Parts: sequence; C-alpha cells; structure tokens
Amino acid sequence: MKVQFLKKIKIEYSLALVALVVLFILSSIASPYFLQVGNLLNILKQVSYSGIIGLGIAFVIIAGGIDLSVGSMTAFIGAIAILIVNALGGGLWAIVCAWVGAVALGAICGLFNGFLVTKGRIAPFIVTLGTMAIFRSLTLYIGNAGQFVSHSSMYGDMGMSSVLGVPTAIWIFFLLAFLLSGLLNRTRFGRYCCAVGANEKVAGYSAINVNFTRMVTYVITGVMVGVTGLLLSSRMNSINSSNTAVNFEMDAIAAVVIGGTPMTGGRGTIWGVVIGAVILGMINNMLNMLSVSAYLQGTVKGLVIIAAVFIQRGSGKGARA
Repeated sequence: MKVQFLKKIKIEYSLALVALVVLFILSSIASPYFLQVGNLLNILKQVSYSGIIGLGIAFVIIAGGIDLSVGSMTAFIGAIAILIVNALGGGLWAIVCAWVGAVALGAICGLFNGFLVTKGRIAPFIVTLGTMAIFRSLTLYIGNAGQFVSHSSMYGDMGMSSVLGVPTAIWIFFLLAFLLSGLLNRTRFGRYCCAVGANEKVAGYSAINVNFTRMVTYVITGVMVGVTGLLLSSRMNSINSSNTAVNFEMDAIAAVVIGGTPMTGGRGTIWGVVIGAVILGMINNMLNMLSVSAYLQGTVKGLVIIAAVFIQRGSGKGARA
C-alpha cells in the first residue's frame, strides 16, 4: 500500500515537472527575452510571494481543508508590520519587531481559522470565506481605505535586497520549501496530515489527534502568510488596503493543485508547489511578453487549474488500477 501511495505521488510530481520543462522550451522559442537572467529572476521573485503562502496551504489541503483568507490576511499583516515599523522609529530594532510581530500575528490568525474549523465544527470553506472578509475589512478600516506607507528607507531596502545577485524573497521561498518538505516527508506530523486528509475517521481510530493536526496546518499557513506580508510590504514600502494581495489565495491554491496535490487531500508534495508556482509565473510572463490582454490572464489561469485537476483524476485512476 505504501509503495502504491509513493508511486501515485511520483506520477503527479513528474507530470508537473514535465509540464514545467515543456513550458520552458516553448517560452524560450516564443520570445528571445525569456532566457535572460533578469527575466528568469523576475519570474521567481514574482511567484515567491504567493508561492510561500502555497507552501502553507499545501498542508491545509493535504489534511482535507482549504483556506480562502490568505490574500486578505497578507494585506492585514503587511499593514500591521508597517504600523509597527513607523511606531518604533523605522530603525533595525523596529524592523526586527515587525518581523516577530508579523509572524506571531500570522500564527494567531491561522489559529483562529483552525479553531473555528476544528472546535467550532464549521466547514473550512465557510470559515475562511468569512475571515477573508474580516481581514480585508479590518485593513480597510484601520487604513481608512487608503495606503499604509512606511517612513523607513531601511524597511524598503530590506524588501529590495538580494544575496549573490538573487533577490532575498527567492532565497526565503526555497529555504522554506526545503524546511517544510522535511516536515511533511520526514516527521510524524507530516504522516498525520496525510492520514487525516485520506480518512479522518480511520486517523482518529489510529490514535491521531485529528483536530490538533488540522489546527496546526492552519497555523503553519498563517506563519507563511506572515512572512509574505513582510516581504510584500517591505518590497513596496507600502500596503494598499483595498487591492494588495488580491487573488493571492487563487494563485497559492493553483500552485498547490498544479504541483500534484489533489483537492481531496491525503497526499501531496512541497516541491510540487514550487514547480506549480513557477509554471504559473512562466505563463503570466509569456502572456505579458506576447502582449496578451491582462484581462484574459485570469481565463488562462483558470483553464490551467481545471486541466491540472482533470489530469490528476486520470493519473489517480491509473495508479489505482
């Protein structure tokens, strides 16, 4: 049974990898500018923000849940981080406090979602749809429907920083992917997430604390949102209360699904999320280079998500056979 499970994961992971390679080749042919180092780094940087959130949502989906609140939560946490930086003078100490405060706030927001899902026994879709409205509303209220602007040049420099010529956001994205991949594949908690998502009742009979496991997945997602909120707000040195991180939940969930994690839960890969995020970034990049209307990019993204789910169904039947 374990061999069959690993085979199924490998098939879906390989499909995403093949899609990435094919898209890379087609993009290279379609535009001579695609292979420029600056363009490739720009793609990775753009997908890092929603990709980091996707790393957390992967745990939620694997455990049988969903989180639609991450975009609004990102704007909310980014706004609070800027308020902390401004209140403490904008120096190094202020930025450290903003980091700690944003990650802690993300964990609290995630815990709130997880508590309502597990203890409140409310469907995850309904809970996170509600908190999506709550977080956006709070951001609009605190900012008076305007912008949160950082008065610290150091905070803005942090968001635009790079290491060895590679933007810091990319380094953080891959570092978190490495750490969370280990958490999913090499720890008891990771196995519990898969068990809960595959069959909640059987997991309970196996002495797994289903509620605790599921709640922790929302906390992990909240922490990832906190990191993204910091990176995004420091990159722009501001947060727009009305449109910052809009549709981030769609991008993050799409990356998870394209990377081979089924919406039914029970299995998934973290590196598949990375591949899925890069695929989305490459698609957006090529659409821009080919001067395709921005209004049609959502259509393409939606079709890609539907195709990914359809392919998963086909590969799942093949694995079961």
